Amino acid sequence: MAQIREIKKRIKAVANIRRITNTMQMIATARFKSALDRATATKPYTEKVRTLVGELAASAGSITHFLFEAPTPSPNRELVLVLTSDRGLCGAYNSNVLRTATTYLRSLERESRLEVVGKKGVMFYRFAGFDVAQHHTQFGEKPTYAAVEALAERYMAEFQTGLYDKVSVAYMKFLSAGRQIPVVEPILPLSTPAEERAAVSKRTAEYEFSPDAESLLADLLPITVKTSLFQAINDAVVSEHVSRMVAMKAATDNAGKLVKTLRRNFNRARQAQITTELNEIIGGSAALG
Repeated sequence: MAQIREIKKRIKAVANIRRITNTMQMIATARFKSALDRATATKPYTEKVRTLVGELAASAGSITHFLFEAPTPSPNRELVLVLTSDRGLCGAYNSNVLRTATTYLRSLERESRLEVVGKKGVMFYRFAGFDVAQHHTQFGEKPTYAAVEALAERYMAEFQTGLYDKVSVAYMKFLSAGRQIPVVEPILPLSTPAEERAAVSKRTAEYEFSPDAESLLADLLPITVKTSLFQAINDAVVSEHVSRMVAMKAATDNAGKLVKTLRRNFNRARQAQITTELNEIIGGSAALG
């Protein structure tokens, strides 16, 4: 009897958990769709600005800008921004980002400054003994361009003054709903890829600059840094929501399977109890007869 009562309690508890995880899955799905719309809306602009800057820089010849080259003399110091989540229950999202970022930080043969977005990253690095220089809390689940722009402008100002010679961001890059990869990407200094220079040199079109190339790049290069950082933060938010959606769906499915198993065990225990009671009744009748 005690076993049957215990199984009934477990069935009720697991069913309650299943309802909670199913609700969290639906919330994560709604948030994922909203975040995906924001990320996909900004991605074409970010990519086009990068392409345009690459073409202009390659076509204009020798143009110098402080965002293209590390400060001289080099301070041999790098700033690394790690993007994690404030909340858990998102599968291996945070662990994958933190593993990639930590491996990168330990491989650096230079001084580094660590800045983190998300409570999970701050707790991990403090436990691991890393010095977290700054914890950014201004972004939330719906990062605004104004908040990212302010941070990017600070990074560019510190880069220009020679405080760092490189700025990198570690985050979960969103490729599709079924694939996200943790990466560490540099956002400063900007560089024109060699393949872009080769592609531009093969084109027959000639560019006429109005205003001059230096003025155009002076406006476009800061925008490139800002949009790249904004895209990285948007990708991180989308990846977090899709990871939580997948994790909650798996938890809901597992809870449903466990409920079925418990009900089967309950029916077997109940049948065994009934059989035992019938045997006792039959045995008692035989003894009296």
